Amino acid sequence: MLPSTAEGIAVVALRLFSGLHLPYLGRMPVEHPPRLKRALQLFAGATFLGAFSASQQYLALNLQGERMPLIAVVIWALPFWYLWALLTPLVVWLARCIPLVTAHWASKILAHLAIASILAFFHSLVLVSIQVALQPAASGEMFQQPFWTLLVSFAAYELSLNLLAYGAIVGITYAIDFYRRFKERELAATQLSAQLSQAQLRALRMQLNPHFLFNTMNTIAMLVRKQESEEAVRTLAGLSDLLRYVLEDTRTHEVPLRQELEFVERYLAIEQVRFADRLNVRIDAEADTLDAHVPNLLLQPIVENAIRHGIARRAAASLVEVRARRMDDTLVLTVRDDGPGLLRQAEGVDDGVGLSNSRARLRQLYGELQSLDLTDSPTQGAIAKVILPFHTEPVTAPTQAS
Repeated sequence: MLPSTAEGIAVVALRLFSGLHLPYLGRMPVEHPPRLKRALQLFAGATFLGAFSASQQYLALNLQGERMPLIAVVIWALPFWYLWALLTPLVVWLARCIPLVTAHWASKILAHLAIASILAFFHSLVLVSIQVALQPAASGEMFQQPFWTLLVSFAAYELSLNLLAYGAIVGITYAIDFYRRFKERELAATQLSAQLSQAQLRALRMQLNPHFLFNTMNTIAMLVRKQESEEAVRTLAGLSDLLRYVLEDTRTHEVPLRQELEFVERYLAIEQVRFADRLNVRIDAEADTLDAHVPNLLLQPIVENAIRHGIARRAAASLVEVRARRMDDTLVLTVRDDGPGLLRQAEGVDDGVGLSNSRARLRQLYGELQSLDLTDSPTQGAIAKVILPFHTEPVTAPTQAS
């Protein structure tokens, strides 16, 4: 075999020998056993490379003025590739038995080199035996030499290519195994990310229950003592609907903004009963934003933060405003209050569990394409601003935070 021809197609051969799917074999019926399918892949790859190598070698010989029957060239080329196809499972097994880890990598390379030399000599021995057996069809002066002389010369001639073949199979095996481990780790990371996002969503729900429940129950008790039965019943019904939504066991990470605003309105309706005339609510969402998807329970902890640090600190009537705007490919949500603001709070700014979880969930869902900023309003109070990608279809899975 001509070295120029063999080296030119060695990579293609070993890619096929590694067991990667050929296009037409990939459509084989599923009832074929995996081992049979792999054997057919190796056979098809070896046949293709043998035929290609034979055609190239035949053309090269004719250009050099040497006349050699095409059948002789094919008989010369095919066994080379068929034999390496038969050796591929052994080489793959050896590659996995002798992994090139960081420690002792030099000794592992020497071990592979020794094994490769033995297999190369065995490959040449079998190949020369086949060619000698088929001598009438592949006649030539070189076959008149003694067998061992022919074997030594042929083994030396093919040594570099055989070593290359062994190394390529080992390298492809390591690459495939590395890719499989990478995909497994990627899948595990995605599952952990989804579990973390779900856990944070549950944490938001559990955070809402005790804090909000006790305040609302005190409000209902106060209405009962004041004999405002209709208001007490309406508040209790609103609380029941709110808690049913909060405690619902759902794996939906995103909901339409319309649904999120409805939940916030229910929450604020109960808070308005609690604060009586002190709480004014304004919700202003552009029509083209209502179908945009946002994280489930995103706005409630932000609104709760505005009430706790803004409205609850003032005796006068106060405002909580929720706005939604679309800016090109982004959705901008703002929650503003006219309370004392952040810089005027003596104890400083503390995100708390709700806002911390919201930031973590935004990072997981949208990576770097999001932000949640809490700043002082230019006039009075504080503004929480959320920016996230505008999309009307839910994300398929949380994105691992970078």
